[in-house]
Amino acid sequence: MTAVTPDTPVSSRPALREARVPADGMYEGRRTLRRLPEGVEERPYELFGLVPQGRVIGAEIHGVDLSRPLSAALREELDRALLEWKVLFFRGQSLTSAQQRDFAANWGELETNPLLARGSSEEVVRFDKGAGGTPTFENVWHADVTFRERPALGAVLQLHEVPPSGGDTMWADMAAAYDNLPETVKARIDGAWAVHDFIPGFARFYGPEKLIPLQEEFPPVQHPVVRRHPGTGRRMLFVNTSFTTHIVGMEREESDRLLSYLVRQAHVPEYQVRFRWQAGDVAFWDNRATQHYAVDDYAPHRRVAERVAIAGDRPF
Repeated sequence: MTAVTPDTPVSSRPALREARVPADGMYEGRRTLRRLPEGVEERPYELFGLVPQGRVIGAEIHGVDLSRPLSAALREELDRALLEWKVLFFRGQSLTSAQQRDFAANWGELETNPLLARGSSEEVVRFDKGAGGTPTFENVWHADVTFRERPALGAVLQLHEVPPSGGDTMWADMAAAYDNLPETVKARIDGAWAVHDFIPGFARFYGPEKLIPLQEEFPPVQHPVVRRHPGTGRRMLFVNTSFTTHIVGMEREESDRLLSYLVRQAHVPEYQVRFRWQAGDVAFWDNRATQHYAVDDYAPHRRVAERVAIAGDRPF
């Protein structure tokens, strides 16, 4: 091998060989991790304790009994915590279904969902995994009911029975996901719209006889690929694997490739928080700002949860 010295002519020096980098690959490196909107300063919470569970998302709240009515001041401070941390965890609450509904109703009209098993009332959805019912699987990154014209503002989930191990839930901050997109990708999607449809998300579980009667109630809808949060003004990715079918105005191949790249952004651990449940725990998340993933690693054990969803606004 010829030695390279400072006197060796540049044309004679070995060149770095070419290496193919897969298109739209994910790359290592420092990411922007900004929890608060620009210009918003950190403020203490005065009515409860808060313990962060992640860098940009997830906080455990101490000193609040959700079975009791909220004062206006407590509701306002919890709302600020929700906007700032995106998902709040409350240990050992053991709420009745009525108490869970009452807590969620502090944030607005409650939502019903005819596609999921009902609990004690129309507003309560029951997930009873391992009990022999219709198997549904939520182990894919998604935001709830984006096939509606007004997707859910948020949801309150309580675990009643937990497996001896596994069954965690994960959430991802979609504002952080947007912040870290390459500028070339941002330029392609800012102002773009995508179609959302309930059928892809539920055809895995139900046959046509269940879905056809609901087609008129839930026609395909269009939402911006990047939505602005109505409470914080932050820009967030608003496409997901379960319900987003294509980007308007793009050829199918181009749309599929771009959507595949965008939905993978939720997979980045720096944007995530993971919660290990105990019976009686409650999670309250902002469905506008996050996606979530229910880890399905506990079979053949049983996992029982109830969820109450809050109706949201039309994304813009």
